This record gives sequence, structure tokens and C-alpha cells, in this order.
Amino acid sequence: MIIEFLFRYFHVLSGIVWIGMLYYFNFVQTEYFKEAEASAKADAMQKLAPRALKWFRYGALLTFITGLYLLHKVGAFTSPVSSALISVGALAGTFMFLNVWLIIWPNQKIVLGMKEGDGPAAAAKAGLASRTNTLFSGPMLLGMLGSKNLYISDLSATGLGAAMALIILLELNAIFGRMGPMASVVGVVHLSLVLAGVIWALLAFL
Repeated sequence: MIIEFLFRYFHVLSGIVWIGMLYYFNFVQTEYFKEAEASAKADAMQKLAPRALKWFRYGALLTFITGLYLLHKVGAFTSPVSSALISVGALAGTFMFLNVWLIIWPNQKIVLGMKEGDGPAAAAKAGLASRTNTLFSGPMLLGMLGSKNLYISDLSATGLGAAMALIILLELNAIFGRMGPMASVVGVVHLSLVLAGVIWALLAFL
């Protein structure tokens, strides 16, 4: 029991760090950079952003590792509803983790001048992946909390398949698509809540 508790403890703690930094980047830093004086922005990109990105990516790594342990060793699938919700949350969380390490961080290194590359293109790629992670945070939380607290009376494989397919399509947009209404803070927050509601509806009624 103590091992399970420790993994749950650090899963939640590292998740707070990760998602807290994600929201900081999307709700605070990005909006500040749009208005900051050139000298202030340059100083922040040199001294602040690399530190924040370090906490961000390693928070994501620890959250992912502890989540894998809880998923496969402890046994989270206590019922069909629990299994479906955790599967949806785990899929969203896995894409979020991969976006951090495979899209956001490599492109942010270019943006910050840590390696050569097309700065504006890298910023666009990192920005789209970061906004997508913000979008996914709603359904990820739905999966975490809903597995024990959300009642679904008639779960179907069709609903689960549709919910998973929707998340996969949105991840493909993160790689190949466009920002769309996620470009604004209000837009991505509203979309995240709507997405969580749509996924619940697919699981509950389809």
C-alpha cells in the first residue's frame, strides 16, 4: 500500500507542476510576450523561459512515469466505466507528454536560440502543440476524476471508440493542422471544457 500511495502522491504532485506550468505558458507568458518591451522579452527568453521549460518537461516526465506504474501495476480498471474513463484520460495524457518532449521542447530550443532553425516556424509548431495540451487537459482530468466519481449507466464500445478517435484526430491537428479558435485563451479554455463534455456524452449516450 505504501508503494501505491507514493506513486499516487508523486503522480498528483508532478501533475500539478506540469499542468501549472502549461497554464502559466498559455495564460500568462505567451500573452505577456505579445505586449512586452523588446528588452524585457529578450531577458525573459534568456533567463526565465529555460527555467520554466525545465520544470515543465520534467514535471511531464515524472507524471507520465508514475502514471504508467499506476495504470499497469496497481490495476485501475475496476469496472467497464472506470476502464473507459481512465483509457480516455491516459490517451490524452500520453499525447500531452509526447507533445512536450517531441514537439514543444525541440521547437522551443530553436525559439530560445539554443539551436539553429526557423524561429517563427518553430514558435508556431510549439504554440499549436501547447494549445492542444491545454485543450486535452479537460478530458484528461475527466478521466482521472470520473473513473471514481462519474456515473455512466450504459457504456458502449462505440462510445469509447468515438471518444478515442476524437482525441486522435485532435492530436493529428496538433501535428499537421491549425490553431483555429485555440488561438485565444478564452477560446482554448472553452474548447477544453466543451471537449470534456462531448467525451462524457459520447461515453454515456452513444
